[in-house]
Amino acid sequence: NEALAAADILSNSGVSATVIDARFCKPLDTQLIRQAAKNHAVMLSIEEGAIGGFAAHVMQFLCLEGLLDNGLKFRPMTLPDTWIEHGDYSDQLALAGLTASQIATNALVTLGKLEPKAVVNGVRR
Repeated sequence: NEALAAADILSNSGVSATVIDARFCKPLDTQLIRQAAKNHAVMLSIEEGAIGGFAAHVMQFLCLEGLLDNGLKFRPMTLPDTWIEHGDYSDQLALAGLTASQIATNALVTLGKLEPKAVVNGVRR
């Protein structure tokens, strides 16, 4: 799992990460999301789905509950709105920006531990 591997990369960088496996989009586990939002500075939603999926539901909830009002940073990571060629799964993840290293890089940039200019599509340049 790329999210668990990203958490290991972050741990090796001195950053603690919580991985939550949201197995289904509906009904949204609002109690778990609220708890995570209150205990973290950054939340990433990682999904092998299109823009407007699970992350959109989470963002809607966070906004309506005022959970983004105190500095919580939320970043959705989804498949890009572009054609991805058939091929090896790991190559497709890399093209989509959803590999463990790309996820960890996104987290570090969002936390302010990496310069955003050094990252293009989740890949540090």
